[in-house]
Amino acid sequence: MGIRTATLNDLPVLTEIGKLCFPPEEAATEKEFEERLKVYPNHFWILENNGDPIGFINGMVTNETRIRDVMFKNASLHEEDGAWQAIFGVNTVPKYRKRGYASKMMEQVIEDAKKQGRKGCILTCKEELIQYYVKLGYKNEGVSQSKLAGAVWYDMRLEF
Repeated sequence: MGIRTATLNDLPVLTEIGKLCFPPEEAATEKEFEERLKVYPNHFWILENNGDPIGFINGMVTNETRIRDVMFKNASLHEEDGAWQAIFGVNTVPKYRKRGYASKMMEQVIEDAKKQGRKGCILTCKEELIQYYVKLGYKNEGVSQSKLAGAVWYDMRLEF
């Protein structure tokens, strides 16, 4: 098992894993992943098992304290010197779930964000995942303004 950053060559597998992990109305499109990879490839963490990607996390860096829906669609909003590492998706191939791999990736993202001098990490999640993120140290900041896919999302923040 190892974690590495992404390149454009990873686009097909990232798109496929994203489709396995999120419903169509929530999953990033291949075009969205492509734009993100062009702008912030070092903010994609890919977990590999014997060289095969089995999960990934991605998200831009921002000075905003909450994720806005426009961020998912507009990679140019990335601010490399921003204070907050946003997390757009925690993706684990279904057959590899319940083995601690998502937490391993999250720990790497947190470690890297600290090394980069960020104030912390921000994300949005559905109600059923709040306790998972609380266990990782995140605080629930209540219902998000996000309307992505018509779902109810919660703002979560981990401050260093």
